[in-house]
Amino acid sequence: MLPTRRMDTPFDLLQREIDRAFDRAWGNAPDAGYGGVASYPVDIHEDANNVIVEAELPGFTKQNIDVTMEQGVLTINAHREMKQDQEKTERYLHERRYTRVSRSFRLPTPVDESKIECKLNEGVLTIHLPKREEVKPRKIEVK
Repeated sequence: MLPTRRMDTPFDLLQREIDRAFDRAWGNAPDAGYGGVASYPVDIHEDANNVIVEAELPGFTKQNIDVTMEQGVLTINAHREMKQDQEKTERYLHERRYTRVSRSFRLPTPVDESKIECKLNEGVLTIHLPKREEVKPRKIEVK
């Protein structure tokens, strides 16, 4: 049985064509042979002690994710390869290929790079970046 797909509205089709045009213009076209470089949704927020980054990376394992911090720039790279057994089967639909995603962020606050913690849970990568002591808010006693 072949999978069914919902009917796209004209706006969906137009948006998809616009996305493809931009991907081709920036060299990220999925048909470039290796899957191009895609993006993923990220939330960045902070509390008094940490900058917290949450990135949606469904389908990636912790072995497929690289997180680096260099000169105040946090970079998250992930890649997923096609399973070997899929290459030898008869295919009816083939949308899952090699995928590479990457994002970089200049952080709003200096962080202590030696204390960064990353955790992958149910497809969401959460990174806790502790702020440096000198930028944390301090309570000043009133006399």
